[in-house]
Amino acid sequence: MVVVSKVNVVEPLERWRGKAYPLGASYDGSGTNFAVFSDVAERVELCVFDAEGAETRVTLPEVDGFVWHGFLPSVEPGQRYGYRMHGRHDPAAGQRCNPNKLLIDPYAKAIDATFGWDQSLFGYNFGDPDSRNDDDSAAAMPKSVVISPFFDWGVDQPPGHEYADSVIYEAHVKGLTQTHPDIPERIRGTYAAIAHPVIIDHLKSLGITAIELMPVHHFANDSTLIDKACRTTGDTTRSASSHPTRNTLPTSHRAVRCRSSRRWSVRCTRPTSR
Repeated sequence: MVVVSKVNVVEPLERWRGKAYPLGASYDGSGTNFAVFSDVAERVELCVFDAEGAETRVTLPEVDGFVWHGFLPSVEPGQRYGYRMHGRHDPAAGQRCNPNKLLIDPYAKAIDATFGWDQSLFGYNFGDPDSRNDDDSAAAMPKSVVISPFFDWGVDQPPGHEYADSVIYEAHVKGLTQTHPDIPERIRGTYAAIAHPVIIDHLKSLGITAIELMPVHHFANDSTLIDKACRTTGDTTRSASSHPTRNTLPTSHRAVRCRSSRRWSVRCTRPTSR
């Protein structure tokens, strides 16, 4: 018997069939298409959350090639969401479907908040890995966020370097900028610092045409590391398509995120902090 938490609000939302591609949440100006892969789920619920944390669940109506999908015309950028998977729960066979556990979209392009490490995040009871825990995890889980793919690039143009002429420099956002004396302290360790003229000039003086940033995906510090006041360098990936908010400034998050989502590098075209 599957016990689903009763603390969540379940309300009807208009839904259409949508498409199986692209994966993730894709806003097109008239609504958002949701698509997620699962070859073990028997039913997938999309869960959307309002500003107060109230949850609305919508069953994704279609599945093609193990991709569950649906289109919600009422969902716009900024919407926080997650998934609940219904299906077989057999740990011995590697199956742990449990709709009481809210899941991050593995294809999310942005994630809000951090993990509140407690028992509810685990599918088993502490001390008994073969057991099943049905505590609802929504309150302790970060939420995926729908973003807008539209960005006004103005007169900015890609440099168009041929691969044969490219010199790519691998760098860590914080490592490259955190202690640089010529970068304003408030932006050190952020994408804005990477785009500061002093960094751009330095890279261009070396003949660099592009830099590859590490890591630029969302990662989480495990509870053991938090208890020891330690941090990882990004090896604990939680979403490969979204970016860590610790590298962004509140006022420049949207612009920087869209820029870095378009290509996995910062383009060294001219010294600009935009």
